[in-house]
Amino acid sequence: MDIQLEKKKGIQKKHIPYIAGGALLLGLAAWVMFGNHASTLSVKEETLNIVTVEQGQFNDYIRMNGSVLPFSVVQASPEEGGIVKEKVVEEGAQVKQGDVILRLSNSNLELQILNAESELAEKQNLLRNTQVAMQQGKLNNETERVQLDMDIRRKQRTYQQYERLYKEKLISREEYLQAKEDYEVSTKKHRLITERLRQDSIYRSVQMDQMEDNLENMRRNVMLIRERKAKLDVRAAIDGELGLLDAELGQSVSAGMKVGQINDLSNFKVEAWIDEHYIDRVTTGLSASFTRQNKKYSLKVRKVYPEVRSGRFRVDFVFAGELPDNMRIGQTHYIDMQLGEPTEAVLIPRGTFFQTTGGNWIFVLDENGHTAYRRNIRISRQNPKYYEVAEGLEPGERVIISGYEGYKDNERLEIK
Repeated sequence: MDIQLEKKKGIQKKHIPYIAGGALLLGLAAWVMFGNHASTLSVKEETLNIVTVEQGQFNDYIRMNGSVLPFSVVQASPEEGGIVKEKVVEEGAQVKQGDVILRLSNSNLELQILNAESELAEKQNLLRNTQVAMQQGKLNNETERVQLDMDIRRKQRTYQQYERLYKEKLISREEYLQAKEDYEVSTKKHRLITERLRQDSIYRSVQMDQMEDNLENMRRNVMLIRERKAKLDVRAAIDGELGLLDAELGQSVSAGMKVGQINDLSNFKVEAWIDEHYIDRVTTGLSASFTRQNKKYSLKVRKVYPEVRSGRFRVDFVFAGELPDNMRIGQTHYIDMQLGEPTEAVLIPRGTFFQTTGGNWIFVLDENGHTAYRRNIRISRQNPKYYEVAEGLEPGERVIISGYEGYKDNERLEIK
């Protein structure tokens, strides 16, 4: 007869692998749920730039480099083309309005002047000859008129005598009628010739006026050509400094070609290039300033150029007050331009972290200062010294503002 064995109670040896596996699964689950999975990187404290978040006044301004330029520049160009035969002054020289800068020569223009003068002399001779001929014709007409007057008076006397004799029956009717007809024909002829002489006088007067006008036009033409010769000298249009002279002896230059420029040194402006980020905030009339030799000078925006080049746009400033002494074209100054009124804000100093994060996140230290965690933030404005933090940081917290290139993919930094 078989004996029935009793089952052992409690944990038996065969159960141990299952229990160990279950414990391992529970531990893994707990690590997944409650563990810290952030990628961690150890860094040395001396390699970091750690600052404290502040509450303070944010001055809304930007800083840029500005170059001094003359307020106006006048181009120097010849009005007549030619060959450069003399450079009277050199670049950098002070010139007065009307001073000769270059002298040119033009053989074609010389020939035009000679031809015009020769044609003028020919026209003058022709006019004189015509005047002599017209004067002679006028004298002949006057002589003819005198003869006609004498002839009509004689025939009038004859007619009057024959009329009396005919009334007294001393001459025949035929003789009387012939005398009458001769007088009437002479009268009509006198009227016709007198009208012809009057028309001739008018024609001569008109012709003389036309010739005088033509001669005067030729004189003016010669004067203009002579003036063109004077325009072969390139002169300064204003008082100032000859800032550029791009011409060499023997060089051929055309009319209107730029060969130099005159810088007006009676006033100056400052040219600056600003990041396109500020193009909507920079307007005409904004105030700016720079410091030179411990003295502050005021500027204001005169013109904003809308064109953007290589991520920047151009702005011209003019002086709003006193000008510095010994201003020189090309001098560079650091200009501070105010964009808005100062306001209270949460501030952190500018740092190279911004180049990696774009101001969207930053590493914030915990209370003991041994660990830094990545935190999302929002930066609204910036000036040359500070960022204005709109969200994500509180005054008194400590943050890392040095570059993040070596650990931009890490969530936590262990500081040693």
